[in-house]
Amino acid sequence: MIVLQQLINGVSLGSIYALIALGYTMVYGIVLLINFAHGDILMIGAYSGFFVLGAIGAGPLGMLLAFAVSMIICASFGISIERLAYRPLRAAPRLNSLITAIAVSLILENGARVLPFIGPNPRPFPGPKEVNIPLGGELSVSNIQIIVVILSALLMLALNYIINYTRRGKAMRAVSFDMAAASLMGVSVNGIIAFTFAMGSVLAAAGGVLYASAYPRVDPLMGMMPGLKAFVAAVLGGIGSIPGAMLGGFILGIAETFTKGFISSQFSDAISFSILIIVLLIRPTGILGRKTRVKV
Repeated sequence: MIVLQQLINGVSLGSIYALIALGYTMVYGIVLLINFAHGDILMIGAYSGFFVLGAIGAGPLGMLLAFAVSMIICASFGISIERLAYRPLRAAPRLNSLITAIAVSLILENGARVLPFIGPNPRPFPGPKEVNIPLGGELSVSNIQIIVVILSALLMLALNYIINYTRRGKAMRAVSFDMAAASLMGVSVNGIIAFTFAMGSVLAAAGGVLYASAYPRVDPLMGMMPGLKAFVAAVLGGIGSIPGAMLGGFILGIAETFTKGFISSQFSDAISFSILIIVLLIRPTGILGRKTRVKV
């Protein structure tokens, strides 16, 4: 029974990690960039939801507006970051973009800390009230866990539809496969890359609101650890693979909750990053990643 309870908790947490990991893996699949500022987009989404729910309330309409507003704001941030920070460095060595991504992350975190309407101190998140639904015996599931899993699944299905069954998704796959050839075929490479950043930021916004609802607290550094763990999930599943990011998120979430439930909560972070080291040693391409050959 305890195992089933921890499995439910792990699927809920893994859904959030999967949403965030999708943003990492989409951006890497297009421009081969690890966007370390992605976790801080989650923080912006959580704070956007915080202000909306604080003004309207945590009812169904308030939650819908919180998701909508946070997605719009985060998509704008994602497009702006790509345009101002990453696009000028697209032809530069990859290390330059990596350092820039870390710098953007620090700017977002510390910029939020000095803003008077955010500040450095944590605040309680005015999300929906948690209600536990008994499933028999000691087994239960909360209404927030149900919302997290269902909404995450819907967003993943929507992303899968966009990538596999729309013209924009076909263009994304073409740019990912060969950017120069896609450009010669009339695909707007800059537009597709901006669209990819926007899509990843929308998923991070949803993940931010869901994460803050499940763990009701917001602060400017709240996106750091979920962002790093989502990166681990993306590497675990295979960086650049959409199904791999989903699978890696669920595996990491379940591993973390089982560690908290059966070993100690103090070791949960260590287990997550140990998984990253093991994967890099045994299978660097991840579970669903594909090996690539580089001709010299």
